[in-house]
Amino acid sequence: MLLVYTHKITPRLKYVFKHICTNILGIDVKFTTVIEEFIAHDNLKMSYTRQQLSNEFFIKSHDVLFEQGLSDLDIQVHDWEDTKCFFYNGEKCALPFDIFSASFYLLSRYEEYLPQVRDSYGRFLATESLAFKHNFLHQPVVDIWALKFKAALQDHLPDFKFPKKSYRIKPVIDVPSAYKYKLQGFLRTFGGTIKDILRFRFRSLYERFVIILSLKKDTFDTFKYIINKQKQCRYKFMFFFLIGNYSTYDKGVNVNKKKLRSLIKQVADYSTVGLKASYFAMEDSAILKKEKLQMEAIINTALTASRHSHSKLNLPESYRNLIELEIKEDYTMGYINHIGFRAGSCTPFLFYDLDYETQTPLKVYGYHLMDFALLKNQSQLDKKKALNQIINEIKKVNGEFVPVFHNYTFSNIHRWKGFKELFNIILESAK
Repeated sequence: MLLVYTHKITPRLKYVFKHICTNILGIDVKFTTVIEEFIAHDNLKMSYTRQQLSNEFFIKSHDVLFEQGLSDLDIQVHDWEDTKCFFYNGEKCALPFDIFSASFYLLSRYEEYLPQVRDSYGRFLATESLAFKHNFLHQPVVDIWALKFKAALQDHLPDFKFPKKSYRIKPVIDVPSAYKYKLQGFLRTFGGTIKDILRFRFRSLYERFVIILSLKKDTFDTFKYIINKQKQCRYKFMFFFLIGNYSTYDKGVNVNKKKLRSLIKQVADYSTVGLKASYFAMEDSAILKKEKLQMEAIINTALTASRHSHSKLNLPESYRNLIELEIKEDYTMGYINHIGFRAGSCTPFLFYDLDYETQTPLKVYGYHLMDFALLKNQSQLDKKKALNQIINEIKKVNGEFVPVFHNYTFSNIHRWKGFKELFNIILESAK
């Protein structure tokens, strides 16, 4: 157990120390403001305060963990060996940066509470993030800093044994629409047919009716292939089905269709099934509750995980709605068009509500790559290179890789050719 002496124990301090020490490094941590208790402790210990007490392991604290609410932080990012960091505290400390304050800034998504430019969907842009602007989005810096902290502690107390961690994967299969043409109903089929004719898309028109007449398998129906891959992998896939109403933003299959419900039940026999919350459910807790109850009725068990349509997050409201409905896990934290670590970590973490200054029970699984981000690379070789780079970054810190692929990614649609091979690389990386 690590004992931390500090001048003030705050919710922020406990939150970030537990993520770094317990979640990443696997050691328990305890806090004290009593100097005598700290001196008497004869095992792993450190002080985290403004001034060093004696010659103990010491990291000078930044004010951010002892504040409440938001403030105008002056952040200067510096190079630090093979990575970057901020909140510089001098060379006299065990580490030249306050990694705990820096980690809290990234994990709490402090910057997403501040005024910023958003896209047409109301999403926080990767290009607006500190990590993108200072070129460390591609690294799980919180985990890297944690390992530097571990190495410094090990030098201070060589006999202390840290538990070992290993690299693992949690593939996410996003299903905004289980089928491209089947189960769409008369009006959608008629509307799609008229559009195909007016735009001279005769190949699409032919494909539509061949599939509707069951002469060919639906283009998006790749579930047999994915389930076969699941059977070969010891790590559970996470499937997120959209069952919300048809709208401008969501164009899934009607949840009342027996074939869709049967498909979801079949997938749940092999993998974990969560809810892909519709675009309007994110802003309306009544709609979210309705979709949650519908999914629970299908899978016949309590819903544990969700993911937001179009990866849209409005903090803290989006997560408060999940917590209110006792949804335990979220898989929305990531960027659609950029590979990397939105919250700076490849270790799941609990959401910290900055407005209420409290750690919540919602566990956030940030995703690090979405299939769309790989489309920027035109050649298959470049796609493989980008994929292997992110895998290697996570392997360096023995983290958990969360990639997001869609059901249609495994189809024979031109833009997705070669993506089956990329998915296999992910599965092979964990063997």
